[in-house]
Formats: sequence, C-alpha cells, structure tokens
Amino acid sequence: MSRARANSPRAHAYPPPHKKVINVVMLTLTGLCALLVVSVLLFILGYLVWNGARSLSWNFFTKLPVPAGQTGGGMANAIVGSAKLLLLASAIGVPIGVLGGVYLAEFGKGWFSFAVRYTTDLLNGVPSIVIGIFVYTLIVIPQHHFSTLAGGVALGIMMIPIALRSTDEFLRAVPNTLREGGLALGASKAQTVVTVIIPAAMQGIVTGIMLNLARVAGETAPLLFTAFGNQFWSSGWNGPTASLPVVIFNYAISPYEDWHRQAWAAGFVLLSGIFLTNIVARLLVSGRRSTSRS
Repeated sequence: MSRARANSPRAHAYPPPHKKVINVVMLTLTGLCALLVVSVLLFILGYLVWNGARSLSWNFFTKLPVPAGQTGGGMANAIVGSAKLLLLASAIGVPIGVLGGVYLAEFGKGWFSFAVRYTTDLLNGVPSIVIGIFVYTLIVIPQHHFSTLAGGVALGIMMIPIALRSTDEFLRAVPNTLREGGLALGASKAQTVVTVIIPAAMQGIVTGIMLNLARVAGETAPLLFTAFGNQFWSSGWNGPTASLPVVIFNYAISPYEDWHRQAWAAGFVLLSGIFLTNIVARLLVSGRRSTSRS
C-alpha cells in the first residue's frame, strides 16, 4: 500500500522544500533586476523632463540661435534641418531596404541570399562614425563643403540594413496559404507578392520603418562629418545644415549656462519625437496582431 501511495501522481504534485526556496529566490532576483532597469529608465526620463520641459518656450521653436554669450534664441533651424535629413534618409534607405527585403523573402535562394543577409548584418554592426567618414570621403571631399545631401546619405545608409531585415522577417511571417491561394487563382508570383503578400505585411513593414527612423534620428557622429552645422536657415540640399543631435552636442560642451539649458530642451524634444514614434509603432504592431487573430 505504501509503495503504491508513493508512486501515485499526487505524491509528486508538490516540489520539495529546497526547490520552493530556490524558486522564491530566483523569482525575487529577476523581479529586482526588472525593477532596477525600469527605475534607471524612469530616472533618466524624469531628469530629462525636469531639465528640458521647463526650458521650452515659443522662441525655442521659432527663433534662430543667438551669438555665443548672449541669452535667448531658439533652434528652429535645427528642427527643420533634422526633418530634412530624415526625409532624405528615408527617400534613400527605405526603398532600397524594402525592395531588398522583398527580394530576399520571396525570390532569393541559395548562396546569394545568404551572402546578402550576412552582409546586411555586418553593415548593421558598422559604427555610425565609420559611415560618416565614408560619406565624408565620398561626397564632402569632392564637393569641398558639407551639405544636407551628405548627411541624408549617411543616415540613409544606416537605415538600409534595418529596413531590409525587418521587411524580410515580416514577409517571411506571412502564411504560405496566402501565397498558394494567389497562385491558385492564376496570379503570377510577382502579382501575388504585390497584391497579397506585401499588403498582408504592410503594418509590420511600416512599424519597422518608423523604428528605423527613431533609431537614426539621434545619431550625431555621422552628421559631424557630413552636414556639420549651420547657425542660420539652410536653403536647399547642397549646404551645411543644423540638426538637433549636433546642436545638443555643441551646446552641452559649451561654457554658457543658457546653451546648457537649450541643450536640455532640445534633448527633451528629440526624446519626445522618438517616444511618440515608438508608441505609434507599437500601436501598429498591436493592430496587426488583433487583425490577424480576428
């Protein structure tokens, strides 16, 4: 009777006491580590909000920088310059990355696809300052001046690997039944990809693009070699232009207290833009998941 009771499933339903202690200890440690990570993030965000939000004013968004040593002014030219750089980077990096991802997911096979994916991963790991030096040698030196074009090309190169890999992953996640259904209806492979597969993964692709923009929006090193900076409005695409990351860098290392204040304000504006972009991307992902479940 005792042997049968020992071998019954109920005898093994509860773990031994030492395993309970280990479980409680590990659960406590993981919870403390998670709390530590969240606390550090909240401290950084709170510190930036406290120093940056109170330094914002209408002049910050509408006025040009004032000469060194004077108080006041704003960063209207840097805000517009960052928008121009991101627009040009998107025009360069998004089409190349998305089309490359479509090729890898739907048409690429064999060693060539493997080589492209491996090269893309290597390019994604290249330091941003190296890309800045490359574009500096490729565009700035032959033109003998810094330009918005050079800065946009540098950021666009940085966007290509992320756009390519995210597009590849989202397209590969589309069920094969949709591909088979399009081909069964008489559509060609290209028609199925354009009319069925890409629309099914469109929310994911857009999410990857937005996260990609949020990533390159705060890059400073490549812009120091390409767009450089400008205290005035930058008309066109062939002249130096101001950008928020570079202005934050220059103002933060300056000896002027008012510039430090504006650097905090610019950091808050830049972080707010990145934060909103991430929120929109998360909403798109959640909408995609709810649509697929329904």
